[in-house]
Amino acid sequence: MKYFAVFLPMKDEEKSKQHRPEHLAFLQGKLEEGYIFAKGPFVDGAGGLVIYQANSLEEAEAIVKQDPYVIIGARGYEIHEWQMTQ
Repeated sequence: MKYFAVFLPMKDEEKSKQHRPEHLAFLQGKLEEGYIFAKGPFVDGAGGLVIYQANSLEEAEAIVKQDPYVIIGARGYEIHEWQMTQ
């Protein structure tokens, strides 16, 4: 498995507030399925970051495109393969 850091920049704060429960339920499901390594919002309100575990960039992007925030246009997304070091 590879790691993919996904930046979810804020596009529409009102839509984000309104659809937060669906977004959180989506993330919880992906966490339980083993696709999420880490997740959380930026404290300055700029959006959030999710680090997904997937076999490829294409697989990670397919998952991200299922996020209710992305579907409704509340957030954009930017994906980068991430290499964890110690």
